[in-house]
Amino acid sequence: MSFRVLVIPEDPTQNGYILRPLVQAIVGDAGRPQARVVVLTNPRFQGYDHALRAIREDLPGRYGFWDLWLFFPDADRASPDAMGDLERALQVQGIRLLCCPAQPELEIYACAGFVCELGEPWDQARRNPKLKELVFAPLLQKRGDFRRAGQGRDLLIAEALQNLPRLYRLCPELKALRDRIEKCLTA
Repeated sequence: MSFRVLVIPEDPTQNGYILRPLVQAIVGDAGRPQARVVVLTNPRFQGYDHALRAIREDLPGRYGFWDLWLFFPDADRASPDAMGDLERALQVQGIRLLCCPAQPELEIYACAGFVCELGEPWDQARRNPKLKELVFAPLLQKRGDFRRAGQGRDLLIAEALQNLPRLYRLCPELKALRDRIEKCLTA
């Protein structure tokens, strides 16, 4: 029996190149290595508010039959209370949604394989409000491949996924997500 995971990014344009392999690894580690992981591209969200509105109003009718939804907003606006409210609202509709706000943005996950090359300490990078521009972009320029789709984001996350326990230690929200997924699978 197949297990279907719908991954919901704030903006799928480039984020899917990071999220699909990341979620495949986490869901596999939680006990479903053969899960079907799809990053939502239709509708194509343009930010947090658009994604929230669609999760509450549009997506349940189209994707409500999926086994698990994972929402990956940037942490700047995704407070724990707001994410808990969203999860409960979908649960009432029979949809299992888990939110994982990325600290500070999901590009941090692709940086985890290159901690010594970031130009600032890891803890500082995790708090950097301009992570994408000041930390991730230079790393992508150096380690990515602009001839590839996603400009090599898949290469960066592949490096980070080489050591999943280290990634969990560097990004504890991913370990918490993994544990929550495992709990859902055993419930």
